[in-house]
Amino acid sequence: MTLFSRLYPHTSPRPRPSGPGTFTLPRFLKAVAVVFALLATTGWTARQSHDVTPNARVAALVAWEQDTFAGRELPDAGARPDRVAAFFASLSAREQHRLADRHPLVVGNLGGVPVTLRYRANRTALAEAARRERERRVDPRFSEAGRHLAGRRMNRFLSLGEEGRQILAFDPTGLGRAAEVFGDLESAERISVVVPGADVDLLTFERTRMKYAAPSGMAEALHAQQVRSAPTVRSATIAWADYTAPRGLSVDTATGDLARAGAARLRDLLAALPGEGGVALMCHSYGSVVCGLAAGALPERVTDLAVAASPGVRTGSARDLGENVRVWAMRTPDDWIGDVPHLHVAGIGHGADPMSAAFGARRLSTDGATGHTDYFVPGTRSLENLAAVGTGAYHSAELR
Repeated sequence: MTLFSRLYPHTSPRPRPSGPGTFTLPRFLKAVAVVFALLATTGWTARQSHDVTPNARVAALVAWEQDTFAGRELPDAGARPDRVAAFFASLSAREQHRLADRHPLVVGNLGGVPVTLRYRANRTALAEAARRERERRVDPRFSEAGRHLAGRRMNRFLSLGEEGRQILAFDPTGLGRAAEVFGDLESAERISVVVPGADVDLLTFERTRMKYAAPSGMAEALHAQQVRSAPTVRSATIAWADYTAPRGLSVDTATGDLARAGAARLRDLLAALPGEGGVALMCHSYGSVVCGLAAGALPERVTDLAVAASPGVRTGSARDLGENVRVWAMRTPDDWIGDVPHLHVAGIGHGADPMSAAFGARRLSTDGATGHTDYFVPGTRSLENLAAVGTGAYHSAELR
């Protein structure tokens, strides 16, 4: 059953075209309906403070929905990962590359596509996005501020697209989203997923200053520590900033709307991960709200959920996050998040404090870390403890 027929069961299925990319008005209208239904249900239309490239993702989805390949319809962009995987498994390597080159912004973000093909597709999408920003940077129709922003985005896309980087997800729409893999995801025995908090977008996905406060730096440091502390465990780490995060201390930060949309996307990621290795969620600040709302519907392979600098996870106890999930919590003594009221009234606030004894999480040491953003800094006990959780070396985790 297609995504369209699931969302609109009383309409007829999309007609099979007579040739690749054949245009028909009904097909086009259904493609648009599918795209906007998909956008609405996966958070792609979540609020943005300014929309820099509002049409790239929509245009890519419409083109995908209208197209065929080798005389066959393409799987819907909202299809289950197993159906997508079966479709791509039926293609030769050359055909897979052709399809990725034709639709990079879809293939690079589609659960069930082989991860190495997603990396390839996202390199193509990043190169195209950088080319567009390069043109905007010198376009006199843009303001000076607009040209400056285009230059910053161009540099970010060029950096993410460098040879050897493994970009698992990329969407340049609005402030943008991305995910990056460290290690071999397909052969990993243990996978850690770093879920960051507020003020994360494409421009802050990686940083030169405060490197380990940015998603890419967090995951890179965690993976390096896991390799050092457990070299015999095949591990991989994902910097997952593939949701729309709130901006600063705002109403969005105090409520759960963006976290709910992010939780749905996180569950989609977990459902599409290759292999059978155990998974640990490493959730920082508002990212712990995302993880908390995703809990309860997590795949069985998720064994651990660790929260750092958490304002709450929208539940009253660690038990509520899953019977078979080990829950860990940490907070530095001087983290300002500790002064945030732990309440949940009329949709405001995120509930009980995960660091309270009553909550029931295993509380971890943060020796060497200070403030709200140092949890992933090399040399800190907080990073060593997260690595122990990620690799399943629980005996080496230091409790408070």
